[in-house]
Amino acid sequence: MMQPNTIGKVEMILAMMLSSTIGVFVYESGQSALNAVFYRCLFGFMFLGFYAWVRGYLDASKVTGKEWLLMLAGGVTLVLNWCFLFTSFSFAPIGITTVAYHTQPIFVLSIAALFLRERFEAHNWLWVLVAFSGVLMIVDPFSSGWSENLLWGIGSAMLAAVLYAITTLITRRLSHIKPHLIATVHLALGTLMMATFSPVQEVPAAGDHWYWLLALGFLQTAVMYILLYGAFQKLETPMIAVLAYVYPVATVIVDYLVYGNAITPLMTLGMVAILFAGFAMNRNIRPFQWWRKAQTC
Repeated sequence: MMQPNTIGKVEMILAMMLSSTIGVFVYESGQSALNAVFYRCLFGFMFLGFYAWVRGYLDASKVTGKEWLLMLAGGVTLVLNWCFLFTSFSFAPIGITTVAYHTQPIFVLSIAALFLRERFEAHNWLWVLVAFSGVLMIVDPFSSGWSENLLWGIGSAMLAAVLYAITTLITRRLSHIKPHLIATVHLALGTLMMATFSPVQEVPAAGDHWYWLLALGFLQTAVMYILLYGAFQKLETPMIAVLAYVYPVATVIVDYLVYGNAITPLMTLGMVAILFAGFAMNRNIRPFQWWRKAQTC
């Protein structure tokens, strides 16, 4: 039987691979960012809520008032994260907003260190930065000129990254609660939030867009968040931070397979950097310790 830590790693990788296809489903649906978020919440809640109810995962009798507040807070930050991320695509090229959004692992470590008083060793920060450098190589953020729209796009994406980091850390504090219950509460809250200001009247009553939106709610939401929240509860913060970089690597591959955008040598180097950082974190490689030992010899 696999150890919980190993199961968590598998869950996190699968969740990130599903995340890498979100852009395709949103783009093919042809809907606005707000409507895409609303239907993601609505259909995700329907699919996940039914599954969790059938499996008996919705028992909240042991959830305390404080834990309910944490769950609701996590739901708010999660949904706002989606809104800002999807909005950022309207202002700046997706490559640049992607690299801005993938500052989220840095924010996970920073917020945990500053506000939760978690302590991390230097090598943890090193491998996160190596992975982030890999993202820079993949998206080549310096290939476009700066503009007001670009700044708005980057700002929106980075705000989304902060919100996602907060969601991650909140969820880790609910380790004894079924992830299915947490995700169902988040999606129910998101549906209510988005119903108040999403322009759903703009969505045509008939069309292929419904298939894409339904799939977005089922695969990229219900299934993905069961895996993701399960991983959050089994992994340490540094491992979550590094494995999150599977997302941009998988996104490049999906972009190539679906839309034929070529993978350049620089992108390949970036993917190698990301994968090596994940390997180094997994094996607890400590280069600074080796360097200190070499100095004393």
